[in-house]
Amino acid sequence: MSHSAEIDQKEAWSGGQSPFKVSYGKMFMWFFLISDALTFGGLLSSYGFIRHKYSEVWPHAENVFTHFPFIHQHVPLAYVGLMTFILIMSSVTMVLAVEAGQRMNKRGVLIWMFWTIIGGLMFVGSQAWEWYHFIVGTDHGALRHVWDPAVGHYVEKTIYGANMVVNEYGVPQFANYFFFITGFHGTHVFSGVVINFVIFLNALFGTYERRGHYEMVEKVGLYWHFVDLVWVFVFTFFYLL
Repeated sequence: MSHSAEIDQKEAWSGGQSPFKVSYGKMFMWFFLISDALTFGGLLSSYGFIRHKYSEVWPHAENVFTHFPFIHQHVPLAYVGLMTFILIMSSVTMVLAVEAGQRMNKRGVLIWMFWTIIGGLMFVGSQAWEWYHFIVGTDHGALRHVWDPAVGHYVEKTIYGANMVVNEYGVPQFANYFFFITGFHGTHVFSGVVINFVIFLNALFGTYERRGHYEMVEKVGLYWHFVDLVWVFVFTFFYLL
């Protein structure tokens, strides 16, 4: 074997180049997002199995989520549609923030990060409003068979709203999955808002200008787009199907 064909063992194991031409931070953000996607996939798959099991008595979302602020009549899924629009628009502003960072435009990054944060806060606040009305329930409630420990058997009782044990909308699993899946996603959105705010402050104080790049904006952008994409699946599986 010629000398030119020999492999320098030290050089072979030294690393120094990313096989995907991305930074260490971006690669590990992708690792995290893949693992998180598997978690959401497991939750939605579980939801699908339970819904299929109780398909005959499973509540229809358009009959449950009908409230809209300042409108007394029922407007099926209008509010959650507005929430979805707000979150998608926040993804657009995040794209613009990343693009401004690539041009080293500090002012552009600050403007679009600010609106991304506002969009995230509006979504979390809207979700809290939706949860409140889901928990409180309708004015008429529903007659359900519930266990009464005082008499030791099931009795008929009018139930208002929802909790983790019983709800007026139907089988308890409906509320269980609603609280867990939307709450888990809402936690991701709130975490993203906090992270975006930290990045906004760093950009404001010139941290990334001194580094010579705005790669951190791109990293949190990946997370924010993932959160938006997951909501599209949650919205489709839980509210539309």
